[in-house]
Amino acid sequence: MKHRTTVLGALAATAALAVGPLAVADAAPAPAPSTSGTSGYTPNSGEAAQNARLQAIVDKALEKRENAERKGITSRAAAYTVYYSVSGAPSFQTEISQSAQIWNSSVSNVDLVRTTGGGADLTYGEGNDPRGSYAQVYGPGSGSVFLDYAQNQQYDSLRVTAHETGHILGLPDNYSGPCSELMSGGGPGPSCTNPYPNAQESATVDSIFGGGFAAPTLDAAAFSAR
Repeated sequence: MKHRTTVLGALAATAALAVGPLAVADAAPAPAPSTSGTSGYTPNSGEAAQNARLQAIVDKALEKRENAERKGITSRAAAYTVYYSVSGAPSFQTEISQSAQIWNSSVSNVDLVRTTGGGADLTYGEGNDPRGSYAQVYGPGSGSVFLDYAQNQQYDSLRVTAHETGHILGLPDNYSGPCSELMSGGGPGPSCTNPYPNAQESATVDSIFGGGFAAPTLDAAAFSAR
């Protein structure tokens, strides 16, 4: 049983930017399906910036872990608890719940726990958006996910939900990855229905939140990731 330590939405004050120009500029249509199993999709400048910022989270976490290992530090902090709310996405409650179960069974240093009260670290919303589904990331374990109706009909809805949740946990996109890689997103095409992170993705999330070190936060404002 994991011990739970709340992840406070430390940068939640920047949430107003979620609907601003940054979110619009950084979003892009889903990659076209590929018959080869990977997409070869080239992110636009906004998406590349998103990935660079998420990758910075990963790199910082891995650097902390490596430094600790060199010093022989093996202590671990209690697992972080990310409280999430589904009140804004009633049509996707099942997928959101299953996505949380998938991540909870795949990682050791984060707990995704549903809350019906205020103060959620992660909120979900739904609707129609030509940009498709996307995540607004304020910092590791803090942000919001928007689930687009049309995209969730074209692509496997559970995979979409788990993928966008992966951004909230700090993972960048890798459209050229295989179907077995959750963060390849729509790269492998609509036939890919895998909703599970692979071992490397799970280990990366554990590195971001674990090893006895607080998860790094972002100095910049909120940004979006597909």
